Amino acid sequence: MQNKPPEWPEEIFAVLRTREITQICHVPDAGHDRLIRLCNAQNDMSVTTLTTEEEGVGIVAGAWLGGRRGVLLMQSSGVGNTINALALPAACRMPFLTIVTMRGEWGEGNPWQVPMGQGAPGALEAMGVTLFRVDRTEEMADIVNAAAAQAFNNMCSVAVLISQRLIGAKGFK
Repeated sequence: MQNKPPEWPEEIFAVLRTREITQICHVPDAGHDRLIRLCNAQNDMSVTTLTTEEEGVGIVAGAWLGGRRGVLLMQSSGVGNTINALALPAACRMPFLTIVTMRGEWGEGNPWQVPMGQGAPGALEAMGVTLFRVDRTEEMADIVNAAAAQAFNNMCSVAVLISQRLIGAKGFK
C-alpha cells in the first residue's frame, strides 16, 4: 500500500496566497518541504533559506516595513534560536507569523528533539506569542487562517504549532 502524502501543505499554501503572504523564510525542514516547494514555484513569492531561525524574525519584520507580509517556517528545535529576536515585533507592534512543525512529541525517536519540543510552547508564550495548535488535518486551513488574521489585524506575534502526529515520527540511528 502506497502512502498518500498529506494535503495540509497545500492548505497552508492556499491560506498564504489568500492572506497575500509573499515573504517566506525557513531553515530547511522536512516537515515544511512540500510547502516550501509550493512557495518556491511562485514568481511573486520570495523564499529565503536561513542559516538560523532568528534571521527570519528580522526578515519578516523588514518585509512588513516594506509593505509585504511574511511568515517564518521552522521546526520546534529552532524556536530557541528566535527568543531574543522575538522582542523586535513585540516592541515595535509589528505582525509576526510563524508556522512551527513540532518534534519531540508523538513517537519521537530522536532524544535531541525532546527537550525543545517540550519547551517550545512555553518559550513562545514567555515572549508574548499567541499559540494556535493543529492536531487534526481537517483543522489546518481554519487555524492557519485565524492565526494570520490575528497577527496581521492586531499587530501581534502568533505561532501555529503543527502536531508531530501530522508530520510523522522520525527515527534516530
